[in-house]
Amino acid sequence: MEPHRRSTRESLTPYWPLYGLRLTTPRLELTTLADDDLPELIELVLGGVHAPERMPFAVPWTEAPPEDLVPNTLRFHWQERSGTAPGNWRIPFAVRRAGTLVGLQDLGGRDFPLLRTVHTGSWLGLAHQGSGIGTEMRAAVLQLAFDHLHAVRAESGAFADNPASLGVSAKLGYRPNGMDRQQRRPGELVAHQRLVLEPADFRRSDWTVAVSGLEACRGLLQY
Repeated sequence: MEPHRRSTRESLTPYWPLYGLRLTTPRLELTTLADDDLPELIELVLGGVHAPERMPFAVPWTEAPPEDLVPNTLRFHWQERSGTAPGNWRIPFAVRRAGTLVGLQDLGGRDFPLLRTVHTGSWLGLAHQGSGIGTEMRAAVLQLAFDHLHAVRAESGAFADNPASLGVSAKLGYRPNGMDRQQRRPGELVAHQRLVLEPADFRRSDWTVAVSGLEACRGLLQY
């Protein structure tokens, strides 16, 4: 019998405790994105994240040709990981349903010990949209932020022509926090809706997220 080969996540969790952080909801499991997840993530990205005529992202990264999209995606996640430091962090959660990777849910904090503010962003593969997964995975990280990290504010935003994202925010209790204008593609000016959520306004689900591996992350997350 061949010896068990430990995954990158298993091997590095003692040194990078974010790899041990896990959130569980009724349908989903969220774990910090590790190199073990990247091949499946790339396949999900190549399968499509939005309709070709739409662009939900401030940086139109999905429009790169495949020969650029793949290395760009890898570089982005490696660079973001290298910039994570105590009190200034971004957690990209790989979201799985029944073991299959369906999307990515970000939770980030800048100067978190002082501001106690988190920022969220997310995307789902096309095949997994329209079934409430986006709401469930954002509700999971908001419960983590408010109930475990003691955040006092969550911020998000979406373009005015992205009703799906705005709808998720409305379901969870976000309120408008002003509009601005952004360049989405070269020469394309788009209205952008800023959103804010405070714990008292959070519209909670009838389930509570299960959180494991958080205490080992205290030094990095500074909560």
